Amino acid sequence: MTNLTISLDAMGGDVGVTVVAKAAVNYLEEHQNISLILVGDQDTILAELNKLDVQPNDRLSVHHASQKVEMDEPPSQALRNKKDSSMRVAINLVKEGVADAAVSAGNTGALMATARYVLKTLPGIDRPAITSVMPSMQGKTYMLDLGANVGCSGQHLLQFAVMGSVLASAVNEIEHPKVGLLNVGEEEIKGNEQVKEAHELLRKSGLNYIGYVEGDDIYCGEVEIVVCDGFVGNVSLKTSEGVAKIVAHYAKEEFTRNIITKLCGLIALPVLKAFKKRIDPRRYNGASLLGLRGVVIKSHGGADAYSFQHAIGIAHIEASQQVPKRIASKIEEYLTQDDAA
Repeated sequence: MTNLTISLDAMGGDVGVTVVAKAAVNYLEEHQNISLILVGDQDTILAELNKLDVQPNDRLSVHHASQKVEMDEPPSQALRNKKDSSMRVAINLVKEGVADAAVSAGNTGALMATARYVLKTLPGIDRPAITSVMPSMQGKTYMLDLGANVGCSGQHLLQFAVMGSVLASAVNEIEHPKVGLLNVGEEEIKGNEQVKEAHELLRKSGLNYIGYVEGDDIYCGEVEIVVCDGFVGNVSLKTSEGVAKIVAHYAKEEFTRNIITKLCGLIALPVLKAFKKRIDPRRYNGASLLGLRGVVIKSHGGADAYSFQHAIGIAHIEASQQVPKRIASKIEEYLTQDDAA
């Protein structure tokens, strides 16, 4: 990877600067070809860095921003009244070319609204989409949209499929990632009008489209890209998180039920630790806001430093692979094909 700079919204998220500063310091220790800019209240950030026995340097700088977007703040209010927020300034640095990507754990709605307003969408993209990687039996599955767009046309879903395919190709070096359209069944007659419209568009798209998939296919590894609207995607994501929590809860409950199960748990401890590591949601933290003229990554609001590091890592990869530029090129191909047809 070439030398890059990433701006971090140091005040965003449930914890804010404590998490972001520690994640930044740790990431720089592990990666030599990157610089980070901590954006937010300068005195607060410097105090936190002092606790970590670190001072700003040529690879870790501080950019002051006088405001902060609250986690429950309406996006329109943040956009109108918080022009010097740490979130807005971090994204401005990307627009100005000072930073190659921005990462924030702040308010999702405000982040999407601000990023779209400041950076604008790529030519041919009607709506940006939120995507994140999900663990699967075969490796990873990208799912989009995860909540940015509640109502989508078939054309929007086609655009999501193109963006997801470019992302999987750029990040995971998959030449022709398989695309599936999330539906209530695999039969041709099933699905609403938007899904059926998208199905026809995807079949003619030239993408490696395999047809309809169901919810379990997200994790079974038959496809690399799962496309859906934001309502369905967000519900699926939250349901998955709930299932993971209840599995962990029941496993702990059963292994601590009595002395015999405790002994069994002790014997199985290495396996349980390995299992926990493989499905640890912190390893998959960092959702991409695709379709913008710049790289913006949304970290989970409750992320710890380890988790936030992964979000920085995603920004690092996407910026180095020039994902927005590659999406723009692919979309232009489709627009040219449509014009020719």
